Amino acid sequence: MRRYIHGTDLREQQRLELLNRLTNRAFIEFLQVRASDRVLEVGSGIGILAGEVASSAEGVRVVGVEVSREQIAAARLHGSVRYLQADAHHLDFPDASFDLVYTRYVLEHVADPVRVLSEMRRVTKPGGRVAAMENDSSLIRFDPSCPAFESAWPAFMAYQAHIGGDAMVGRRLFRLFREAGFTDIELSIQPEVHWFGSPGFRDWVEDIVGNLESAQSQLIDSKFCTAETFNKAIRELQALKSNPSGSAVFAWNRVKAIR
Repeated sequence: MRRYIHGTDLREQQRLELLNRLTNRAFIEFLQVRASDRVLEVGSGIGILAGEVASSAEGVRVVGVEVSREQIAAARLHGSVRYLQADAHHLDFPDASFDLVYTRYVLEHVADPVRVLSEMRRVTKPGGRVAAMENDSSLIRFDPSCPAFESAWPAFMAYQAHIGGDAMVGRRLFRLFREAGFTDIELSIQPEVHWFGSPGFRDWVEDIVGNLESAQSQLIDSKFCTAETFNKAIRELQALKSNPSGSAVFAWNRVKAIR
């Protein structure tokens, strides 16, 4: 994995907890976990999703692989989940080991997404399922408009590309899965539609604030964004959380394939 734009400090762990609360239920429904499935999670982060997947059906066992020692150290413990430090490009499992293999919010950070998906395919049993959910960060929309954010956010995406990531990898999922050898592929989206007073509105805006703040020093020091624009963007988003006319729209890109 190349440089992770968000870092692994406590504030980032808290942001990940928030994002898990917002997105886990719908993603687990999408996975359609079956009783007694042996599951591989590629890129476990702090392990919240892995534990919920393990609890979603009887007899499910989850192996979570994660490249960061800091993330594994912070991971939630669950009796049916074990964690391994590993590079997603080189999964140390025999062929056809798992019934379900998935990744989420990971392909945007790796050096070679096709290699990662090929490894995921290799360790999946024939007839097993492989799934992913990723960003196309260009799809984020807020109303009323936040002009400084609309300058800072493309700078964030450009900086991520500069360090080897891909903030728009979600739009490429079908092609990447085909290049990895899959033929039975299905695309879908997981929407994020929030408005002032709805349960997830403030949390969704706060997650975007956290995304920006996790890269603040890199963006400014590398001159991808000025401090003035960055700080104004944060103020705009903080004000939006309390705006009775505020709303937000986004969609995660999802893909499911059969081995």
